[in-house]
Amino acid sequence: MATLTALALTCSLKPSPAASSSELIADQVLAELRKHDVSGESIRLVDIDVRPGVEADMGEGDQWPQIRAKIHAADILLISTPTWLGQMSSVAKRALERLDAELSETDEHGRPSMFDKVAVAAVVGNEDGAHAIVASLFQALDDCGFSIPAQGCTYWNGEAMTPGDYNDLDSVPDAVASTNATLARNAAHLARALRDRPYPPESD
Repeated sequence: MATLTALALTCSLKPSPAASSSELIADQVLAELRKHDVSGESIRLVDIDVRPGVEADMGEGDQWPQIRAKIHAADILLISTPTWLGQMSSVAKRALERLDAELSETDEHGRPSMFDKVAVAAVVGNEDGAHAIVASLFQALDDCGFSIPAQGCTYWNGEAMTPGDYNDLDSVPDAVASTNATLARNAAHLARALRDRPYPPESD
């Protein structure tokens, strides 16, 4: 099987080197993807100057173009976000806003630039909200042209209104480990299928 590539955008609000539950679960998903011949890297977006806006390049100092190039080079995009006030982080929202530029970008066949790419999601938090966050993420990513695999999300919710984070756990809960594995298996399968049989361009 040909090696695929994945890019994880970790949307923690914590700059490096602070421990990040969002980064931890992203790294766990990347580890599962490696079992299916998918190499990958994780980028913590808060460490990078991603300017607000909906253009592919917002001008001097904007580092999104480097991230965008990595997204274009990858077969699978993972967005990993914490839950705050029942919503995805502001960092994740900014990533989606910047991806909005892809709606007007096309490839050499005239198709939207994100066609044939797979998107998956990971959410962590000690409050409810994961399902709503994933629904919002997947709708936005689908709009941009990404394909979503079956059971393409993983999440962990701690007990509401109690302290404790995912990276405080002594081990990965069995349910999360199983879901991570399913996400990775299905994402790799879909990405490989799209590589072998891309979406067709519009007919002339």
